[in-house]
Amino acid sequence: MIAVIAIALVVLFLAFAFLIGSIPFGYLIGRFVFRTDLREHGSGNIGAMNALRTVGKGGAVAVLLLDAAKGAVAPLLLSHAHAVGLGGGTFLIWHHAEGLIALSAAAAVLGHCFSPWLGWKGGKGVATALGAVFAISWPAGLVMVAVWVIAALVLTHYSSVGSMAACVASPFAIYAFTHSPAETGFGVFLAIFIVWTHRENLSRLRQGTEGPIRLFR
Repeated sequence: MIAVIAIALVVLFLAFAFLIGSIPFGYLIGRFVFRTDLREHGSGNIGAMNALRTVGKGGAVAVLLLDAAKGAVAPLLLSHAHAVGLGGGTFLIWHHAEGLIALSAAAAVLGHCFSPWLGWKGGKGVATALGAVFAISWPAGLVMVAVWVIAALVLTHYSSVGSMAACVASPFAIYAFTHSPAETGFGVFLAIFIVWTHRENLSRLRQGTEGPIRLFR
């Protein structure tokens, strides 16, 4: 019975992580603060880069921080969990913490990309992924930021390239600082999934029609 309750708690927590991740902050900020639907402008994405192009730096920063925060919520809660009493026994969450943290981080990213509030559509998951990685290991998160800066601002001037490069680097960064197979597995998921969410960007990069970053305009 305790095992059944424990499994139910895990499923409920992953559903919680997915729902937190599914909050479409880009849409909400654009619609209710700037009276603009980001989906109808620029790339049609609800992420920070399209917010930058559409509503400016203030809106973009707000979207970036909130999208990152929702990726960090569930992993941070789990990393501070210890034990939960269940009837006559105790389910020790921390015995499975690394695996649950990795799964909850992935659930948050999936929630962002497949939001039920937007017809199972959403953003590309980069900011939410970054927040989750910071929650797992802040040095690994800093590595991702550094890779993005080098790839996007120094080498190519394309945010999509920086985003894909940062996520491809994530499993190596996570493993270097955590040595956790489960959390490194989350990095592998990111490397594959984020490249997939950028498949249209890859097509535009090949065609030479991808829009460059314009931070100063």
